[in-house]
Amino acid sequence: MDGAYFRVHHFAKQLASPFPLLAAIGAKTNTIEIGTGVIDMRYENPLYMVEDASAADLIAEGRLQLGISRGSPEQVIEGWRYFGYQPLEGETDAEMGRRKALDFLDKLKGKGFAEPNPFPMFPNPPGLLPLEPYSDGLCERIWWGAASNATAIWAAENGMYLQSSTLKFDESGKPFHIQQAEQIRLYKEAWKKAGHEREARVSVSRSIFALVNDQDRYYFGQQGRGDDSFGYIEADKRAVFGKSYAAEPDELIKQLSMDEAIKEADTLLLTIPNTLGVDYNIHILSAILEHVAPALGWR
Repeated sequence: MDGAYFRVHHFAKQLASPFPLLAAIGAKTNTIEIGTGVIDMRYENPLYMVEDASAADLIAEGRLQLGISRGSPEQVIEGWRYFGYQPLEGETDAEMGRRKALDFLDKLKGKGFAEPNPFPMFPNPPGLLPLEPYSDGLCERIWWGAASNATAIWAAENGMYLQSSTLKFDESGKPFHIQQAEQIRLYKEAWKKAGHEREARVSVSRSIFALVNDQDRYYFGQQGRGDDSFGYIEADKRAVFGKSYAAEPDELIKQLSMDEAIKEADTLLLTIPNTLGVDYNIHILSAILEHVAPALGWR
């Protein structure tokens, strides 16, 4: 396993502020990537977030991979208003999230922008002041959680990697993995057109369970019989939800080998049922690593 990524949801019974956790993991580990999937930028102060993210990345010695997004429906109605934020006049909350994301990305670059006090508490270097601390390279490890083809292209144009989850807006009526693969190809084309020097990265999320014992079959045996589903996560936008994979290892390998989006991505995020505890989740991940990953060429 190359990394650990954490969901971020406010007003839910879980840890909602990711940076203390990311910093703690960074202090206790040495090699894994540590990320989020995703931070809802509608709730964030971009400048304060730069300070927190940079500090956590320095503690982790440059291993943060931060997934951010304009956000999705949350636990409460317009929860970002309780945090003191609201869109500008004529701006939607989605546009507010994207505006904040670009501000965050810009300030991560460490360029001065603030007029220094002529009588400061501490001596200042010459020129405009940047935020501190600065973590070199973090601005190139920001991922955008895109639910549409257009926002995937926008992410590429702005130099962010792509996170595509288990749902996206339905833009063609095709199966989920086909639509997601098309989204990824559009992203890669836009990245190339933008002329970025580094290689693009793309992650997709999947719920995958190798059924290797009776407990696995009891928990997840029925999930593998489902298919993609279509519904509405917003009043005016139809979405397609990807199916869960749950089968005996040989059958699971066959099914996953036909998933076009997994083929197009370089990183696979396995969603795990954290309420079932540490030991059982280690079993879930170990079963994938031992019985499924080698046959598919995953490392």
